[in-house]
Amino acid sequence: MVSIIRSSQSLGAALRSARRAAGLTQKELGARTNLRQATISSLENGEAGTLETLFTILTYLKLELRLSERSRSAPALDEIF
Repeated sequence: MVSIIRSSQSLGAALRSARRAAGLTQKELGARTNLRQATISSLENGEAGTLETLFTILTYLKLELRLSERSRSAPALDEIF
């Protein structure tokens, strides 16, 4: 799975998709990572979380974070705001 993540909402959607592909509920993922179901839900909804929590979930779902320059087709932040 390759996803371009440009917002907390798109990150949350990608996490939700990966969790579902693994056949896990939020509660099951929480139990396996020692996180509360509410924490999983918050991240999937694009709400604030810690980097430690994010990496715990990424590790369990066998995902990694890669950074690259934004493609030229996407508007720059100063063009959006």
